[in-house]
Amino acid sequence: MKSIAALQNRVTPWSDGLEPSDAELDAIEWELPLILADVDLLDAEIAVMDRMPSELDERRVRRARRRVLAARRALTNQAIATLPGGAA
Repeated sequence: MKSIAALQNRVTPWSDGLEPSDAELDAIEWELPLILADVDLLDAEIAVMDRMPSELDERRVRRARRRVLAARRALTNQAIATLPGGAA
């Protein structure tokens, strides 16, 4: 009896190109403040998901939302500043 596994090709062939490129790593690093702010917001929202939020919980969620908005604003301003020809 022959082994079937030995006769089949792998479903996902291994490739040397599975690592992120330098450009992708730079983009992740550039967006890291927003990613961390989003994680904090998710943590705050998950904490109050199964119970009635207290005043402190509501403050925590509001602060986390403000951090997300501030991070988005900062990234947008950085992106606009790097546009060629200057944007108004």
